[in-house]
Amino acid sequence: MAAYKYQAVDKSGKIVSGTIEADNEQRAAEQLKKEGKMPTEIKEQGIMDKDINMADLFKKKIPVRDMSIFCRQFVSMHRAGVTILESMRMLTEQTENERLKNGLQEVYLGVQKGESLASSMAKCPDVFPKLLIHMVSAGEASGSLDIAFERMAVQFEKSAKIQGLIKKTMVYPIMVLIVAIVVVIVMLTYIVPTFMDMFKDMDIEMPGITLAVVAASDWLKANWLLALAIVVVLFFAIRWFARTETGEIMIAKIAIKVPLFADLTVKQNAAKFARNLSTMLAAGISMPDAVEIVSDTMSNKYFTTAMKDARNDVMQGIPLSQPIEQCGLFPPMVHHMVRIGEETGNIENMLDTLAEYYEEEVEVATESLMAALEPLMIIGLAAICMVIIGAVMAPMASMYTGLDNL
Repeated sequence: MAAYKYQAVDKSGKIVSGTIEADNEQRAAEQLKKEGKMPTEIKEQGIMDKDINMADLFKKKIPVRDMSIFCRQFVSMHRAGVTILESMRMLTEQTENERLKNGLQEVYLGVQKGESLASSMAKCPDVFPKLLIHMVSAGEASGSLDIAFERMAVQFEKSAKIQGLIKKTMVYPIMVLIVAIVVVIVMLTYIVPTFMDMFKDMDIEMPGITLAVVAASDWLKANWLLALAIVVVLFFAIRWFARTETGEIMIAKIAIKVPLFADLTVKQNAAKFARNLSTMLAAGISMPDAVEIVSDTMSNKYFTTAMKDARNDVMQGIPLSQPIEQCGLFPPMVHHMVRIGEETGNIENMLDTLAEYYEEEVEVATESLMAALEPLMIIGLAAICMVIIGAVMAPMASMYTGLDNL
């Protein structure tokens, strides 16, 4: 989705402005009208005129583990005969996550006013995923709210398992990176200056690599505060850029082009596609709407775009398996299984089978990534240390060579 800046007139006649995310200007206008705003100007945001919201840089998503616990608790209460209003009140009181607690409080107030559970949740899009909102809406319409929440609990638990595995895999590389930074800082600020003072007293001509390392050491000692500020600014700049349209595309391209990450990226998105689409179809949501909802849950921009294009094809009566095959992003097994499901009328079970298969494949791909990263990180750390050690040893080697020539 692209971000659009707009000016509009609200119900009271007041001129308001802000930003909105939509597929195109027409969709943005339709969304504003639904909110009771008559747009007077809509313009797509560029990178330079995007508003930098510091709160967004620090804001974290609610852990899927907390969402799965919330769904499980709601199912237990609902099946015990507790009303929705009372369930929301009890869940609000016992939830520890502050953002989820505030969201549940808003839902409780909405239900208390007579609103449906799904519409109350929709007012807190930063708390409740679109997938959950649509499942709740379908559950309310069919009278199977407990089944909707139970299926979402399974969904969140599967996601939590995969995310936990990926985070566990990244612990080792991050720790090695931190150690590498600490080692470099210690060597540049303490060890290198000590040896350089000794070499100065000996009046030894310094090799180029030594002079370069000494210059880096002197600069770091004199400008450590500036270096720290640069690192902090760079961190937040990268984090902001990653949230822009251009940043998302760049990261997505790296994820599917770099061999080290491509396998995991493809399998992770294939698992998410199969699991989420199966959940939506099981709730009775139509194929076009289900595909559109699933597109927003994909973790890679290229897969998101492919799913939105697939939705347009499905709207024209084209079987989903065709655009899935033509986009060239998914493994062949995905479109083959989807086609078989379409032909047999058993697409939900086929998608469940796909999801189970690729969730296992994600675990294997994550372990393979870890096995590849470990030696690469060790080699990288060794290379950095060797450069600094070489810079220290080079003058000593020159000194011994000079003594041998005497």
